[in-house]
Amino acid sequence: MKKLLLISILILPLYGCIATTALVVGATAGGAIVYDKRSFKTMQEDKHASRLANYWVSNDKKLKGRSHISVSVFDNVALLVGQAQTAELKERAEKIVKHIKNIKRIYNAIAVAGSTTELQRASDTWITSKVRTSLLAKRGLKSNDIKVVTEAGVVYLMGNISRDQADLATDAARHVSGVVKVVKVFEYT
Repeated sequence: MKKLLLISILILPLYGCIATTALVVGATAGGAIVYDKRSFKTMQEDKHASRLANYWVSNDKKLKGRSHISVSVFDNVALLVGQAQTAELKERAEKIVKHIKNIKRIYNAIAVAGSTTELQRASDTWITSKVRTSLLAKRGLKSNDIKVVTEAGVVYLMGNISRDQADLATDAARHVSGVVKVVKVFEYT
């Protein structure tokens, strides 16, 4: 009987922690959907277009081994970042992405240069995390409407937002340590 009581006393507080954590995670995940202005259909189109673009670009025989390119899609706008050894390869990546259904516009920010190092990519990931945190903390900003992509210290902000929201986001991103430059890839409402 004492063992059963002891187990109950130990499990109940854990259950409360798990339930609270699940509630917080659920609320956070739900919040992203509530504030994202894109329709569910557009979100699915973006996800599919991004997967296809990254697959086709990374498996293209001419680009393979001569480039490091990443494609992000948000609200049917594709952002190409990374490096290609020649201008022709940069254009080739864009041509590949142009053939993907549901992409309205392409912003090609691929640099004609050698690939960045793993250390630079890790730094970019860290900068992206810090920018997202800064956007979340910015009073009056609906940060879930904004996608953040970082490449070689340059932060690209994507989304379909008002000019006021864009200015708030740009200001927040600009003040994050490690950010070299902020580029707006917004569609304005």
